[in-house]
Amino acid sequence: MKVYTYSEARQRFSEVLNIARTEEVIIKRKGGESFSITFKKSDKSPFDVPGINTRATTKDILEAIKESRSRR
Repeated sequence: MKVYTYSEARQRFSEVLNIARTEEVIIKRKGGESFSITFKKSDKSPFDVPGINTRATTKDILEAIKESRSRR
C-alpha cells in the first residue's frame, strides 16, 4: 500500500493511477481525511453490445455503405 499526501498525489496523478493497478493507494488530506484508490477492471468490453435482428442482407449493407460514401 502506498500513501501520498493530497499535493503529492495531485502532482503525480498519472503515476498514482498506475500504481493503483497493482496495489491500494491512500491519499491523505491536511484535515485528516483519507481516501483509497483501487483499480476496478471492467468485466466486459464496451464493444460487447447485443446484436439486432434485421432483414438486411450483407449485399444491402454494402450497397448502403457504397451509396453513403459516394455522396461526398
